[in-house]
Amino acid sequence: MSLLHDRGFGPFTGVPCSFLGPVITCLEAEYPQEYIIAANEGEAVALAAGARLAGRSPVVILQNSGLGNTVNPLSSLCHTLRLPVLLFVTWRGRPGHPDEPQHELMGRITPDMLTAMDIRHEVLPDDPGLLAERLDVAAAHMAATGLPYAFVVPKGSIRPYPKPASAAPGPSLMARAEAIGHVARAMDQRTLLVATTGKTARELERDWDRPENLYVVGSMGCASSVALGVALHAPDRRVAVLDGDGAALMRLEAMAAIGRLAHSGLCHILLDNESYESTGGQPTASAGVDFAAIARACGYRAAYDVSDANALSTAVRRAQEEGGAQLIRVRIAPGSDPGLGRPSLSPPASAARFAEAIAR
Repeated sequence: MSLLHDRGFGPFTGVPCSFLGPVITCLEAEYPQEYIIAANEGEAVALAAGARLAGRSPVVILQNSGLGNTVNPLSSLCHTLRLPVLLFVTWRGRPGHPDEPQHELMGRITPDMLTAMDIRHEVLPDDPGLLAERLDVAAAHMAATGLPYAFVVPKGSIRPYPKPASAAPGPSLMARAEAIGHVARAMDQRTLLVATTGKTARELERDWDRPENLYVVGSMGCASSVALGVALHAPDRRVAVLDGDGAALMRLEAMAAIGRLAHSGLCHILLDNESYESTGGQPTASAGVDFAAIARACGYRAAYDVSDANALSTAVRRAQEEGGAQLIRVRIAPGSDPGLGRPSLSPPASAARFAEAIAR
């Protein structure tokens, strides 16, 4: 970070990846005023473009899974207005390096996507001296062309940064797995249940696997829209989605569609631990967001904000009895079982099984 800071780079904005966890930890500890939490990668690029207009040298950090979210602002904003930003794009799914199935395609095409957008790029050097030299090259390129420059970050390229001591625990909240259990027990057993990517889907599969569950892998933020599509076209079935705070913020427009189509009867359960759990527990911006108020403003028929098991179970039963789109925000504790495994069911098998369950 000192190399970037000493060369005048900043502010930093983006969406976490575990490969970049040390960078975010360092920013929060040493340069908190220079780190802006973004809800999605496209927003981060637009924020950086504004910072560039204001005379700064912004840096966008992101997982390559979210590179697609940046295509529009990189190609039609930064390129058109010649607003160069420095990108650190992680390389999940790098060919020859085993990774999760949702990273395979993007890992293979990441360099080609950057090339297609006229973004000069290189693999992040391990050596600090070489990195200093390449940062100067990047700065010169951006000054000469007005175009972005990207460092592609393989796994292990960034050294660990010690995490600060955790704050004293607040009021006792349910763990995510516990909250999922209360939802599973309270809902009608024929309910079609869509689970967002990451540890939510993994815990649901581990503890409550059944054909009526769909485990969304990748496509962060899309689970609620998938569930809405199901609900609209399977009107004789109850449908629910297990969403997360980071995922909901990434695709907040989904709530507008759910509210507009409130007759769908979708039960939108938002598990909020104020963190990106799957990438290392970096904070989201959810602490200052009133999701229930947003849901009501979007047209949901009801919205609840709960933090205990009884209130959660009651809200799930009420939502299914009353019908109409309803939001249940569940405040849960951060953290999860360190021994939590990966899904045992392949993504295509999960989707096929779920489609068969809808047809029954």
